[in-house]
Parts: sequence; structure tokens; C-alpha cells
Amino acid sequence: MPADRLATSLCGIQFRNPVLAASGTFGYGLEFASLLDLNELGGIVTKGLSREPIAGNAPPRLWPTEAGMINSVGLQNVGVRAFVREKLPKLKQYSVPVIANVFGYKPEDYLEVIRVLEDTEGIAGYELNVSCPNTDEGGIFFSSDPRLLADVVARVRSTAMRALWVKLSPNVARIEPLARAAEDAGADAISLVNTFVGLAADVETHTSRIGNGFGGLSGPAIRPIASRMVREASQAVKIPLIGMGGITNGASAAEFLLAGATAVEVGTATFIDPRAPVLISRQLDALLAAHGISHVSALIGALHLRAATAPAACPSVSAQ
Repeated sequence: MPADRLATSLCGIQFRNPVLAASGTFGYGLEFASLLDLNELGGIVTKGLSREPIAGNAPPRLWPTEAGMINSVGLQNVGVRAFVREKLPKLKQYSVPVIANVFGYKPEDYLEVIRVLEDTEGIAGYELNVSCPNTDEGGIFFSSDPRLLADVVARVRSTAMRALWVKLSPNVARIEPLARAAEDAGADAISLVNTFVGLAADVETHTSRIGNGFGGLSGPAIRPIASRMVREASQAVKIPLIGMGGITNGASAAEFLLAGATAVEVGTATFIDPRAPVLISRQLDALLAAHGISHVSALIGALHLRAATAPAACPSVSAQ
């Protein structure tokens, strides 16, 4: 393939291709090193990092659905200091850009993680997971309140010297106000979407399939909604978008690019095949070649919505 057909620049970071391994499903990347060449990935977004280690939720943590899965791992991770000490030195052996996913339960948590990471090398940028309850505000989720979102992004922006992505939750009425709040507060890019809150019930035992009750739905089932939200966000902000949600092949990656994303992240598909991000990037390249497209950037935002044929509003119904 032409060396530069998939090459992507995003927030000053050079990616070999626009297909990244998503946070949460690819560990710290090192767990997959024996299964694929990490250097073939567009990038690695690490498991979410917190200021202290987190053991995660009680099992069962995963449940397969008809078109994806529900998970409630509980953001289990080794903590940012152990990551810097034990994981990052090994990741530095590879040429793939590493984006550190960061989360917390109050702004100070995010700031402390960022401070630790700012003092080390080998990180290309940060992705803020804001799908957490703000304990300082009575459990209101950062991702559902533009004011809280803007506050945490602005505070991190004042400390972070690297590229700053904000990963938005789809569990909101409209994505546009959150996207604009992140942009206005200093985000360099927005990644979307995180998982949808879901529930699976065991009809024999009358209990939830997930140990923590509810979990996050991911996989192909959410792709049409996720790509719609990428499209909506692309019309609301000027900063780049990273799309995700049920990407399983080159064509579904292209869907997100057409909707307005500059790059994509692949998550649930790695449970089926750990090589999925690499295979998807190859399929995307083949799709470009088949359509005579010289560079992947030609797809970004190129979607043309068909003109609506139905009335803009529901007609009134008169009594018969």
C-alpha cells in the first residue's frame, strides 16, 4: 500500500493510520504484544488511569448480547504511578503513539494523574474519560453537565502540555452542548462515544447478568447511534473528532470518517480478534484503493444526508 494513504495527523500527533486501539479493551497494549505487531497500530489508548489503583467491580463483568456485549469492569487499573513505573518503559520500545486515558471522581483526581504523566516521556496525549460521577457535586456525572464538564477540562488544560482529547458519553439528551463545552474549555479533540448504559436479566434466577447490576453496552448494536452522534458533534464544533462504537471492519470505520471523524478507535472487536485494529486498517486501505481515493482524509465529513421527504412536524390529528 502507498505509505502515506492512511497516514493521519491529529492534534500534532502523527499516526501511521487512523485506526487506534480503544481504551478499556486493549489493556495497556503490552498484553497483545505476542499476538500482533504493535507498531502496525495507528495508536494505543491505554486503560483508564486513576491516581490510585482500583480493583474494579464484582463479577460477572461481561455478558454477550446479540450484537455486542455489556461490561462492568469498574475501571480496574494499576494506578498512574505503577503505570509509569512498570508499563510505560516497555511501551516506549514501540514506535506507536500512546494516548493515556485518564479518569477521576473529582477534578483533583484528573489533575493529579496528569501531573504524574507530565513528568514522564513516552505519552503523545491524553484522553479524558468524563463518564464518571463527580463526588464533589453529589454524584452528578461530568459527562451530563456542560458546566461541570467545562470546569474539569479547563482545569486539566491549565496543567496538560500535551494534546487533550475529551471522551464523551452518549447517555445524554443531546451531544452538541457537551461537545461545545469541551471545545470552549480547551479540548484539542473529542472522542465519542463511550458505552450506553444497559441491563441484561437472567429470567431463570431473576437477577442481573452483571455483578454490578447495570453495565456499558458496546459493539455493532450501538454503531448507528454512535455515528449519528459523531455527525451531530461535527456540526457543532471545529476541533477534530475520534469516532468509536461497534467498528468491526474497514467499511464501518469509513462510516465514522464520513460522519466527520478524523480517526477511529476499535474496542469490542478485539474480544473477537485481538488483531482487529490492524485488520481494519488494512481493510480501510483496500476500500480506498478500490474507490480510487488517494488519501483517507478525503472521507472525513464527506457524508451527504439525503433530503428529508417527510413533513418537518407531525400533522395534527382531528377527531373523526
